[in-house]
Amino acid sequence: MSEITDVPVKLPAAVEGFVMHWGNLGGQWGVNRSVAQIHALLYLSDKPLHAEVIAETLGIARSNVSNSLKELTGWNLIRRVPISGDRRDHFVAETDLWEMVTRIAAGRKEREIDPAIAALRVCAAQAEDDPAVGAVARRRLKAMLDFTQTMEGWYAQMLHVPHATLAKLIRLGSRIVRYLPVKPEA
Repeated sequence: MSEITDVPVKLPAAVEGFVMHWGNLGGQWGVNRSVAQIHALLYLSDKPLHAEVIAETLGIARSNVSNSLKELTGWNLIRRVPISGDRRDHFVAETDLWEMVTRIAAGRKEREIDPAIAALRVCAAQAEDDPAVGAVARRRLKAMLDFTQTMEGWYAQMLHVPHATLAKLIRLGSRIVRYLPVKPEA
């Protein structure tokens, strides 16, 4: 994106398209559209932006921008940066895609997976002690808990794999699968 100053800019079509599309995707992922649009704008910006420019550029209310910036800061997807001679807060986005995805995954795990595992543990334990709960329900609760804990364990392992190694593993894709013994499901 070209230089961004204190004046709102007319975004190039590709940038505007990405910002709008990212906003729509955010809505599908359970993220407020404005939050996602601001993230997209900051991600593509080559200069730190302050809230007024963001609000004017995207046509979003200043209060909405402020709340969205707080949310993005809480997710550790953006950070404040000082600009010499300007007392306003300016923001930049994390631009390393691996780091960004890792932070999003960590936030979602904390907000969604951890509470789900805690609830499943309680429900599975209660089901084991309650004769009114049928064997099928007990088995399915245990299977869901086991699956969720397995995925949590895999996630924890992947956090320690260097990004370059993860990228290689992902690119290998189906070439790895052909070396694994695959049994047809019943």
